[in-house]
Amino acid sequence: MLDDLRALVEFAQAGSIAGAADRLYRTPSAITRQLQRLEAALGAELLDRSVKPPRLNSLGSRVLEQARDLLQRTEAMKSVASRDAEPHGLLRIGLAHALAEGTLIKPIRALTEKYPKVRLRLLSALTGELFNRLLAGELDVAVVFLPEGKTAPSPLLTNIIASDRMEIVQSAAGNIDDDWESLSRAPWVLNPSGCLLRASLIDQMERAGFTPMVAAEIHYNIHLQLALIQSGYGVGLLPARFIARKNCRDTVEVLRPPSFDLRLSVAITRIGQLGALERAVELLEHGIRHLFEAANTTKPVTRSRRREPANRREARPRK
Repeated sequence: MLDDLRALVEFAQAGSIAGAADRLYRTPSAITRQLQRLEAALGAELLDRSVKPPRLNSLGSRVLEQARDLLQRTEAMKSVASRDAEPHGLLRIGLAHALAEGTLIKPIRALTEKYPKVRLRLLSALTGELFNRLLAGELDVAVVFLPEGKTAPSPLLTNIIASDRMEIVQSAAGNIDDDWESLSRAPWVLNPSGCLLRASLIDQMERAGFTPMVAAEIHYNIHLQLALIQSGYGVGLLPARFIARKNCRDTVEVLRPPSFDLRLSVAITRIGQLGALERAVELLEHGIRHLFEAANTTKPVTRSRRREPANRREARPRK
């Protein structure tokens, strides 16, 4: 019916069937058939054929207004679905709590500056909740942590864009040795239960035969966690990129117990293609990837000091 409505609009614009045929690169008989088909579909005559050339009757004029509006809406719909169109409209982005920090302002601002017709709505939540919101159609994309080699559950699509390295740290003045037994006796500053980072740490400790003693559960406030660790309240788990950016070399010490290696993939997950918003999402992916590449989180940010057993440290003569 859209083609028939378009024939009606062009007929009204040109003032004749021949003129509409020229505008649509069709024959006059083809335009006539389209107008007749439209009248049959609507069950009413739209043209006054008592005059030559025919013209729209009163009902035809009212249908014409609706036809123009419908065709405009159809073009707008095509623009939303077209990857080639300039990105526009609402883009709903979910951020895993562990990734929702100030550095993400840079790629987000870059996106809105390049594509001013895009409006952003941001939501921070646990990864599992973000997946549920994607599946429910409440989010368009989510930026999440995933264990290395893992993807989001089907039918969600996963695009791995970076890798993040986690470090166990204590205050620079701390006296915890970098072995699992010592770490199991130390107080820990961690995210609440449900956090992928916390679960991965506990899994590595339990495989070594130990369990962390949690002294503080800080709800995804990485700055407060760092402050508690620096004050000597306990040991914690922080991203290498964060430690490097905060220039913590003099205030924290990295502890690396045997076989400890905790790396997570940073991924963009979604339910499907986003049409005109695709290029906006690609720009966001590029900006986040650059943040992690600049942090160079594949390498340790500080040197771990291999500690002597406590009895040997105490026995050493003072100079």
